[in-house]
Amino acid sequence: MKELHHYQGVYAATVCPMDESGRDIDEASLIAHLRRVSQVAGIRGLLINGHAGENFALSREEKRRVVTLARQVCSPDTLLVAGLNAEDSYDVQAQADDAKAAGADAILLFPPYSWTLSTDDKTVLNHHRIANENAALPLMLYQSGVSSGGMAYPPALLQQLVCLPHVVAVKEGSWETATYEANLRLVHEVAPHVAVMASGDEHLMTCFALGTDGSLVSLAAVVPELVVALYNAMQAQNLAEAQRLHQFVYPLAKAIYGTWPGTHANARLKACLHLAGHLPHAMPRPPVPAVDDAQRQRLATALTFAQSFTAIP
Repeated sequence: MKELHHYQGVYAATVCPMDESGRDIDEASLIAHLRRVSQVAGIRGLLINGHAGENFALSREEKRRVVTLARQVCSPDTLLVAGLNAEDSYDVQAQADDAKAAGADAILLFPPYSWTLSTDDKTVLNHHRIANENAALPLMLYQSGVSSGGMAYPPALLQQLVCLPHVVAVKEGSWETATYEANLRLVHEVAPHVAVMASGDEHLMTCFALGTDGSLVSLAAVVPELVVALYNAMQAQNLAEAQRLHQFVYPLAKAIYGTWPGTHANARLKACLHLAGHLPHAMPRPPVPAVDDAQRQRLATALTFAQSFTAIP
């Protein structure tokens, strides 16, 4: 019998709106964004300060402020997962302490980008232990893409990580379905209390079909109703409906994530939200530039098509 997880469901990975220069957070737009997305039926929670929220470019104080605002504007029923990202383990520990004080329900620990070059098991395990040593919050792991070097935890290391205290879920972003399935099976075997959450926006339906306990995805910050409908269709084992909905998801996912360079996905997400009338500005924090006119047009076409879907009750 499949174990039911407290954290299962769809989480929208939200963006962090900036002013026209990209220098300062646009708090009014952030509040409106968080409120709008969190109130969509079927959204279990929000991932704030994730990659989509430009956690790599925010200061510690800014990250704390984002969590504080999210807790103020979102319903108590909305689970808030705060992303943590730092090379220094004590820096990330301080971020975890901040997130707890600001009202986060859980934390998601991203692997430091330096691990792309190389790392070892002891380093990875130390980082995770130190990060949550004080806060002792429910902890979600981030399984990175198969091409991201040491940020993609091999099976033996993943098995050790899911057995750490307070681990409740894995945001599975291998971005390759065979690895996704292998990791899903591994976690369910060695740590059935840990939820495996699909996060490969370009192949959500495939991951949902293989099995998932939920999903943390930035597409749900742009077209939340569509992502929820796709998730619900697969949970109901309605393959035909899921395939129909996937036709609306795929072009937008490719336009955002399947376009080089992948590091500009957050700028494309903001462009989509601006096109939809939800953000006054589409500026990411520099050095990432705003999208150009040609790319903006491609995003507009894919977004309009995605928004044209109708859910079948």
